[in-house]
Amino acid sequence: MTTTTLPRTQDLSEGALGMALLDIERRDLSTARRHLARATARGVSTGSNASLFHGAPALEFVLSRAHSADDDVRAAVDRVVDARLAAAHRRQATGALPHLAEWDLVRGMTGLAALLLSRRPPAPRLPDVLACLVSLAQHGRCEGRMVPGWWSPVGPDGKEMAGGHGNNGMAHGIAGPLAVLSLALRAGVSVPGQEEAVDTFATWLDRHGAHYWTTAAHLDTDQPPAAEPARQSWCYGQPGIARAQQLAAHALRDPARRQRAEDTVETILTDPLRLARITDSTLCHGWAGLLALARAVAADSPAPARFIPIIHDLQRRLAADWERLPKPGFMEGRAGARLALDATDTTGWTRVLLLT
Repeated sequence: MTTTTLPRTQDLSEGALGMALLDIERRDLSTARRHLARATARGVSTGSNASLFHGAPALEFVLSRAHSADDDVRAAVDRVVDARLAAAHRRQATGALPHLAEWDLVRGMTGLAALLLSRRPPAPRLPDVLACLVSLAQHGRCEGRMVPGWWSPVGPDGKEMAGGHGNNGMAHGIAGPLAVLSLALRAGVSVPGQEEAVDTFATWLDRHGAHYWTTAAHLDTDQPPAAEPARQSWCYGQPGIARAQQLAAHALRDPARRQRAEDTVETILTDPLRLARITDSTLCHGWAGLLALARAVAADSPAPARFIPIIHDLQRRLAADWERLPKPGFMEGRAGARLALDATDTTGWTRVLLLT
């Protein structure tokens, strides 16, 4: 197995790997093999950018949907995990705050945790990755101020931002660690401090989850300011956060939190003004992601019937629009939209979104 960097061919978001997920879910293995061959024609990346959405970990996730990830692929992923853990430990030793790419779902250890949790049995390295995510619940310091341990010293775009920010979304924010730690608890996998970290992250999102991210100015107020009207989606916004909160509620056996999370999803997905801000059909930030999310929320609700009209409405909106998507891929293209519209999850593909 060689190492190279080919972001388009090995990218789960846009490349052939993501397209293979649809083929595998549909049991079209011959087409899946062609997509996989295209993705791996020049080797598999195990470099510093390898993650659940790129390189060897992405390849393992896709192959595992067809029960065909071999020992070589898993060994390559284990090397990626070891390197990422070592880098995180070096950063922790300096007392520096982490960058989002260290721990988020798309690029970091939240995504690696989701992958390792999906192995059967869960991977031996999983507790070490979970422990790194739990450590985010400790406080840090930014420009002389006490901040959460997941606070980023730069802005969400990676550029300098006075005072840094606390990212709240599912794709790049603390909702991701909240979801994967909660899913691990539900699967019977835990490390010291995990329940306390879940409570810390969930409580933070109770206060700040209406915002895409929290700024230093928000920390100076008794209550964060009202959020500006914004697109609500899986990747950023209250629907993704609410699913993470629902998972946390099940993990912590907290029916009141579960009720609030489900109420939030229902309120947002029946509000014409909020729905009017959704402008495409993608999994990442459009109808497909909201549809997959609504199904997951309904499946874990004691009152799933309340979501049936919402699911039917989202299906209608997605069916009317998905073919106009210009990209063919998974997160922002037709393959992902088609997966959501097909309404099946026999392979567990929704695990990559931390919905299940």
